[in-house]
Amino acid sequence: MVLNALELENLPRQIEFARLNLTYTIMSKRKLLELVQEGYVSGWDDPRMPTICGLRRRGYTPESIRNFADKIGVAKRDAMTDVALLEHSIREDLNKKAKRVMAVINPLKVVITNYPDGKVEELETINNPEDESMGTRKLPFSKEIYIEQDDFREVPPKKFHRLFPGNEVRLKSAYIIKCNEVIKNDKDEVVELHCTYDPETKSGSGSIRSVKGTIHWVSAQHAVKAEVRLYDRLFLVEDPSSDEEKDFKELLNPHSLEILDNCFIEPELAKAKTGAQFQFMRTGYFCVDPLSTNEKLVFNRTVGLRDSWAKIEKKV
Repeated sequence: MVLNALELENLPRQIEFARLNLTYTIMSKRKLLELVQEGYVSGWDDPRMPTICGLRRRGYTPESIRNFADKIGVAKRDAMTDVALLEHSIREDLNKKAKRVMAVINPLKVVITNYPDGKVEELETINNPEDESMGTRKLPFSKEIYIEQDDFREVPPKKFHRLFPGNEVRLKSAYIIKCNEVIKNDKDEVVELHCTYDPETKSGSGSIRSVKGTIHWVSAQHAVKAEVRLYDRLFLVEDPSSDEEKDFKELLNPHSLEILDNCFIEPELAKAKTGAQFQFMRTGYFCVDPLSTNEKLVFNRTVGLRDSWAKIEKKV
């Protein structure tokens, strides 16, 4: 009305569009402020927050956010966008540029009983199969290694092709090993596996032997200890703001952050700088947190990988 009353020749163009809403989070600045002030999150840059600084700290790249915005476009009506689309965008971006590295976040010790005492090998592995120009690197291999606890089952279910008594698996970029003995503590918990390796099955040696399962590992002698923070969705329901009568804070996910402080990573990661991004093989994409130091390495999970076994296991 004011612009028309001024009788201007060239009126400015006005475009109205709806606010972006994401599932399992909130976009209201007032409500986000409550979470910060009441200590439900560590601050505006908490990796669970839908803020630029929060997304940056979690490991989201500018390219992934731009691609996400291009995919969803601009709408005039309020709509709820699935956060899975944002997660797909960062996976798509990091798949091309992130180095694949060995990291064991829930370690289980393995002793290769027939491997020579004191021997250390340097095994070659590719940095990123999606980009050969990223080259290769050397990994130390020794008699004692760590594998993921989830890669072993004393009594395996069907279609479980990882390690169990009497079964063989390939260690990524290394050898085929066979589980011969399971060591337990007083609580009947598995604490160590004794295995043997086939020296004729070294990766790249041209061995014709093959097994169904391949797992990652780190050398116990050379591994570097690290803290890993597993971030999940902030709320338990898709639309936390839908029930106006209920306090939205009651819908917070109590497991949106899990801190694991007994993780082991390959030695090269000890030199990683703040913000550096990696794919922890078979686990997910991670970045170095700003709080990380030479004395205490801290990695944030940006997003997990799709895990077909997790879906199978839920059905069992």
